[in-house]
Amino acid sequence: MKRFPVTCPSCSHRLEVKRLCCSECGTEVEGVYPLPDLTALSAEDQAFVCDFVKASGSLKEMAALLKVSYPTVRNRLDDVISKLQTQNHD
Repeated sequence: MKRFPVTCPSCSHRLEVKRLCCSECGTEVEGVYPLPDLTALSAEDQAFVCDFVKASGSLKEMAALLKVSYPTVRNRLDDVISKLQTQNHD
C-alpha cells in the first residue's frame, strides 16, 4: 500500500499541502497548509490511533482487540503519544 508522502525526497523536511481540488466541480483552493501530525505516524501507528478512537479510548477494549495485555497497549499508546509530541517540536 502506498503511503501519503510527508517528507521531501530532496531535503527530508516535512511537506505541506499547496493545492486542493474538487474532482466533482473543479474548484481549486491554493495556499500553504501544514499536514496533520497524524500523517507523520507510520501506517501501523495510524491504524492503532483509529482503532483506539473507535474503541472510545478504552485500553481494555484495545487489549482485547489486539489480543495483548493492558500494559502492552498502554506502552504502545505512550509510544504514539511520544511520537506526536516530538512532531510538535520539529
